[in-house]
Amino acid sequence: QVQLVESGGGLVQSGGSLRLSCRASGLRFGAYVMAWFRQAPGKERELVAAQYNVRATYYGDSVKGRFSISRDDDNNIVYLQMSGVKPEDTAVYYCAAKPRGATEYDHWGQGTMVTVSS
Repeated sequence: QVQLVESGGGLVQSGGSLRLSCRASGLRFGAYVMAWFRQAPGKERELVAAQYNVRATYYGDSVKGRFSISRDDDNNIVYLQMSGVKPEDTAVYYCAAKPRGATEYDHWGQGTMVTVSS
C-alpha cells in the first residue's frame, strides 16, 4: 500500500522560509516522479514543483526562484524548500507521485497547511 505523508506546514511570516517534507512508502521511490501541488481556498489545485530526476525539475511560474524541490532517494523523501514566501502562497500543499512516463499522478498525501501572514 502506497503512503505519502507530508509534514512541515504551519504559520510563517511573509518573506520567511519553510521546508515541507513528504515521506513515501510502499513504492519503488526511484521509479516515480515526485511533485508538490497546492490548493488555496476557492482556487483550483496547481502544480508547484516536480522532480523527474536529479537533473530535470519543473516549477510553476509563481514560485520560480523562490521554491526548490529535492529528493532523497535513499530515504524515500521529497522536500519543498520555500523561501521568500508571500501571502498568496497560503494553501494546502500536497505531495504526489506517478510512475515515470505516466500522465496522471495516482498517489497523493493528505496535505499540509501553509499559512503566510502579511
